[in-house]
Amino acid sequence: MSGLVLKLRPGERIMINGVVMENGDRRTRLNVLTADANVLRLRDAIHPDEANTPVRRVCYIAQLVLAGEADAELGTRQLLTGISQLSDVFTDSTSRGLLSAARDYVCSQRIYQALKALRDLLPQEARLMAAAS
Repeated sequence: MSGLVLKLRPGERIMINGVVMENGDRRTRLNVLTADANVLRLRDAIHPDEANTPVRRVCYIAQLVLAGEADAELGTRQLLTGISQLSDVFTDSTSRGLLSAARDYVCSQRIYQALKALRDLLPQEARLMAAAS
């Protein structure tokens, strides 16, 4: 069986193709079989006020595309521009690998996977920002 496997906590909310759903009172496991479904765990969602760093801004754009709240073509261009800009700052091999993967995912319209790769940059961004202060 292929596709995305979601394991949801009781009461956890997710958005699939712009529709918000809430799990019941028990843990649930869902298999999303549609390859191009746009899925976002709301616990992972970035609030607009929290999009206050370069990586968070790019993640937020990906989130808007996933939620169907941004034009996919424009969002893709913005994501690729943002990833390119982040590549100028993140020079270590791990970060470069994540950015390369995110770029490849965006180019193949796998926005959820791109968001996941970008979110993995958040700890490194926090360290860089702490060192700069």
